[in-house]
Amino acid sequence: MMVLFRILSWLPLWLLHGIGWGLGWVVFALSPTYRRRFVANLQQAGHDWRECRGAVGQTGQLVAELPRLWFGRPANVLWDGAQHIEHALAQGRGIVFLTPHLGSFEITAQAYAARFGARQPITVLFRPSRQPRLRALVASARSRPGLLTAPTTMAGVKQLIKALRQGQSVGLLPDQVPPQGLGVWAPFYGREAYTMTLSARLAQQTGAVVLLAWGERLSWGRGYTVHVQPLGTPLPSDPQAAAAVINLAMEQVIATCPQQYLWGYARYKQPREERL
Repeated sequence: MMVLFRILSWLPLWLLHGIGWGLGWVVFALSPTYRRRFVANLQQAGHDWRECRGAVGQTGQLVAELPRLWFGRPANVLWDGAQHIEHALAQGRGIVFLTPHLGSFEITAQAYAARFGARQPITVLFRPSRQPRLRALVASARSRPGLLTAPTTMAGVKQLIKALRQGQSVGLLPDQVPPQGLGVWAPFYGREAYTMTLSARLAQQTGAVVLLAWGERLSWGRGYTVHVQPLGTPLPSDPQAAAAVINLAMEQVIATCPQQYLWGYARYKQPREERL
């Protein structure tokens, strides 16, 4: 798999995105379960199919671009809101970046590491694959200056807290369903969704700044725009209320470009029995 990814990394981004667009529609056509969940999530959010059908192809592009982002030459990145990062770093405060399943997840952390990593690195929380080969591939791909990773274990959480207390940055996907016991039920587009409490706890325990960030995928392989904005609303001390605030913020970010959200993600599934 490593060899295949390295070969694909030489392809231009526009070609990978073209391949991914087609693959996204193939999966959509062949998987009734995925298709029903995609459409149901769109309807729950109140979005029109004609407005968001491009998200089918964008989901395929998310997968197809990985070889280039992991092993290829750097992609072109534009910034929108980098001043919010500059302000937090100038104050010596840690930053908790919250990124929904929107656009390119990989590019946000990579772009931060390339621009700010020499001043303060970013540590990204991730769930290790159960497949040893894939786990080794991802570990190798994400190893780069200014970018660290932390597994979804108690040791990984301690790593995040330590980083924030040192004025560093961390990144999470707050709309990812956490294991049973590590979240609360809070509304997401008007329906109860099991939501992690970790993102709010990290900010509250360390005094870190909370910023919303996502990487917009530009057309025809032109690169990406990384958007950054403050949370804007103080996080309540009550975990359920804090989760509701974060979910609402995710809805507002997604509304800026619903065509690039992963509507096929099982956001409303029951959490698994698993502990950090």
